[in-house]
Formats: sequence, C-alpha cells, structure tokens
Amino acid sequence: MHKTKIYFVVFLALNLFRLEAAAQEAPPLETLQLNLKETLEYALENNVDAKNSRLEVMVSQTTIKEETAAGLPQVNGSVGVNYNPLVQVVFLPNAPPFGDPSNPSDVIPARFGVNYSANAGVNMTQMIFDGSFFLGLRAAKTYKALTELNKVKVENDVIENVKKAYFGVLVNAERIKLSQANLTRIDSLLEETKAMNEAGFSEKIEVSRIQVQRNNTFSQLKRSITAYDISKQLLKIQLGLPKNYDLVITETLAELNPEDDLLRLQNMERSNRVEMDQMNANLELTQLELKYNTSQYMPTLDLNANFIRSGAGDSFNTLFKSSNWFSSSMIGVSMNIPIFDGLAKSARIQRNRIQLQQMENQKFYLDDNIQLEIFQARQNLANDLEVLAVQKESMALAKEVYDISKIKYNEGVGSNLEVVDADAALIESEINYLGALYDGLISKVDLEKALGILKEGINN
Repeated sequence: MHKTKIYFVVFLALNLFRLEAAAQEAPPLETLQLNLKETLEYALENNVDAKNSRLEVMVSQTTIKEETAAGLPQVNGSVGVNYNPLVQVVFLPNAPPFGDPSNPSDVIPARFGVNYSANAGVNMTQMIFDGSFFLGLRAAKTYKALTELNKVKVENDVIENVKKAYFGVLVNAERIKLSQANLTRIDSLLEETKAMNEAGFSEKIEVSRIQVQRNNTFSQLKRSITAYDISKQLLKIQLGLPKNYDLVITETLAELNPEDDLLRLQNMERSNRVEMDQMNANLELTQLELKYNTSQYMPTLDLNANFIRSGAGDSFNTLFKSSNWFSSSMIGVSMNIPIFDGLAKSARIQRNRIQLQQMENQKFYLDDNIQLEIFQARQNLANDLEVLAVQKESMALAKEVYDISKIKYNEGVGSNLEVVDADAALIESEINYLGALYDGLISKVDLEKALGILKEGINN
C-alpha cells in the first residue's frame, strides 16, 4: 500500500512537470488587430514575395555599380619569389677566339641565372574607348527600372491575394453568425414543439422533423467554423504573419459597404497597367542588347601602365639587398580591332532583331488581353450585382415566409412541416446571399486588377 502511494505521487509530479514544460514551450499568442487598409499595408511590408522583390531592386543597384566599375581604372598588384634549385644551362660554342682549348668538347655549358629571384609591381589599365561600355551602363539602369516594375507587379499580386483571403474570412465570419442565429431559432422551435408534444398537442414525428433540421443547422455551423479557421490561416500566410500571432479583423462586411463599392467600380476608367510597363522595359533591354552586339564591331582602346621592382641573389640572404634590386616601368596604349569571329556577332544581331519582332507582337497581344480582362471583369461584376440583388430579395422573402409560417403554427392553423420547410428555405437563401456577396467581392478585386487600381489608397 505504501509503495502504491509513492508511485501515485511520482506519477502526479511527472505529469505536473510535463504540463508546466508544455506551457513554457507554447507561449500565448499575441493578437494583431487590423482593418482592410492596415492588412494590405502589413502584407506589402511582410509578405515573403514582396520582401524578395525589394531585395531584387537592391541587387539591380549593385549591377549598375558593377557596370560603372568597368570604366574606372583597374589596378592590380603582384608580388613573387622564385627559387631555382637547378639554374638552367645554356650551351655556347667552344670555338676561337672565346673557346677553351683545354676543353675537348665543342660546346661550353654556362649557367645564366641565380638561385633566387623576386619581384613586386603594380599594373594599371584604363579604358579609353569602348563602344559597349555606355550601352552596358544604360542596360543596367533599364534593368533596375524593370526590377522596380517587377516589384510593383508582385505587390499587386500580393494585394489581390490578400484581399480575396480577407473577404473570405469576413464572409465565413458572417456565415458563423447566421448559423448561430439559425441554431438559436431552431432550438427555440424544438423546445416549443417538445413542450407541445408532452402536452399532447403535437405528434412525435413533428419533434423528430425539427430535430433533423436542428442537426443539419448544427453541422452547417461546424462547417462554417472550420471554413473560417482555414480562411484565417490562409490570410495569415499571405500576410507573412509569424506563427505566434493571432489575427483579429476589426471590420465587418456591413462596415465595408461592399455594394456601394461594387457600383462605383462599374464606371471607373482604365489606369496604367504595370504589365505594359514591364513589356516596354523588356523591349528597351532587347534594343540595347542589339546596339551592344552592333558595337562589338568597333575597336577598343586602352591605356596600360606598370611599375616593377625586381631583385635576385645567389643565396636567400642576399636576395633582399637593396643593391640587388632594380626598377622598370612601362606606359603604352593598345587597340583591339575585331576582324573576324566566324559571324558570331552577326548571328546575335539577327537573333535580337527577331526577338524585337516577337516582343512587338506580344505587346499588341497584351494590350488586347487587358481590354478583354476589363470587359470580362465588368460583365462578371454586373452579373454578380444582379444575382446579389435577387438573393437579397429572396432572403427577405424567405424570412417573411418563415415568420408567417411560425405565427400560423403557433395559432394552430399551420403545420409543423410548413415551419421546417420555411426554415430550410431561409437558411438556403442566407447561404446563397453570402455566396453571391463573396462572388461580387471577388469580381470587384478582379476588376480593380484589370483597371490597374489595386494599390489605390494604400500608402507604401
């Protein structure tokens, strides 16, 4: 018995320790409260793709510096020490008047050199003329402009995705509210019907019928809660929100007044699309590449200069004596003249010209596609607005039918089946209305994207 108590105490202590450790490992979530504008601004600052696009602009700035460096003096230093274990032998003819009569060979071996040698020098090259230098510099600046346009495009994509995820969270939150209200309503009806059944004023089948409706409504509530949690997690990922943060949206669909925004968008004109700017930047880059390849036919001119100190010694101790070191220098100009490269430059130039034709075709096609996107987005939004109006009217009518059916049932002139059917129709109309509202909001984002106004009103 004593051992059993000891085991129990140890088991309880271990479990308490585990609970304490788990509590320490999982700190409470911090809450971030945002409205739509704040959500978009947070996403533009913290979304992974948005951050990488800003870093790409910084990379392009280093490209400009790299291209500029090619036109500045290139200075290199060199230091070397050589050891010759066996100095090279040079053979001289053994013939008068400098021959050695005592040497029977017809050649005299002679070692020209010493065992140790060293040198230290500086070499400088300065470009005087290179037709491709300024073209490369212009291309680097155009590339930087392209990365800035790519950054805008990425930000537009982030805004589009965040808006759609944000509206999904709002709509699912409304679905939860409606499901809870429906569950409260059906629970009240179920309690009334049970009381009437116990009093003998209704049959058991009427209670079962409402119980089935209640179960269906409860399942709908659970599905809405699950959809809300999933949509909120998706929004957090789009925002780049850390895992230890919880997100609370401070707006409702009613506060956003989406119907007025949907109507306002219908009359807006097209703004500048960043995709067209990207196409123009790529077109300019290809034109610069064509000029660059053409400039390769021109000669280049460079200034070269060097200064070298050389020393030698027959032993390592004498290698660094100042009397054994001598200076030399050189200043010169070199010109490189391209003559024939197997028609490689000609092939590159032809390729650039074909690419320019392709890009002109793509630019024309892109403009047509933008016009089509705007037309489709306007049509979809107009259709969604009509469906939304119909569903809103249907929801009001379904609520009216339910109220009348409930009154008739309470007064004993209506059936339980009418109330259940009216309740099911009301729930369906509410679901359809929220679905139509969500479709309208998505069409609104699509039209904003087509018009090129996604970033309107966002400070970034």
